[in-house]
Amino acid sequence: MSNKILLVEDDMLLSESLEDLLEDEDYEVVSASNGEEALDKIYNDKFDLYLLDINIPLINGIELLKSLREINDTTPAIFLTSHKEKLKEGFLSGGDDYITKPFDNDELLLRIKAVLNRINPKKEIKIGEFILNEKTMQIFYKTKELKLSKKEYELLKLFLKNSNEVIPKDIIIDEVWQNNESGSEGAIRVYINRLKHHLPNITIENIRGIGYRLVL
Repeated sequence: MSNKILLVEDDMLLSESLEDLLEDEDYEVVSASNGEEALDKIYNDKFDLYLLDINIPLINGIELLKSLREINDTTPAIFLTSHKEKLKEGFLSGGDDYITKPFDNDELLLRIKAVLNRINPKKEIKIGEFILNEKTMQIFYKTKELKLSKKEYELLKLFLKNSNEVIPKDIIIDEVWQNNESGSEGAIRVYINRLKHHLPNITIENIRGIGYRLVL
């Protein structure tokens, strides 16, 4: 699941360029060209990050963020601005970072990642076509959530974190079965077959006498 970003920028050429840049990095982008349009988007959707130009029509970026903070919207926000003299006011309104125009695209991407990780520590790990969310104990395959039992989740998580590597059977038992539970090679096979039912196109190899390997 990709992070969703609200981009509020009234320069249409810059906005389109930033949309392309962010979408190439697998972010989902929703654009607004003024403060009132941005409020409408926020009312109807939930975002992981706001990218706010300060000088936008109707409601400027600083006033927009101030009003959001007043209603306890804690979504992280990065200001895009060519007016450094307004940055103090921007931070006092609840901004988390800024970047001055004109800016380097790579720097913007680094700042976005840093803010997302700092404000909302990374909980999703992308592994091939899988997304692992350890905080919510969810695993997605090709954006579709897999409906897994707790042990299926723990086993697939172990395989994903060690994909293309052989995991010894005793390690699998130690990681997936609790101390007061009885794990066995037969039990491992049962749960691997269940994973294969969920994921018929994924290969889990039996390395005879050693363990198992998920091939990605």
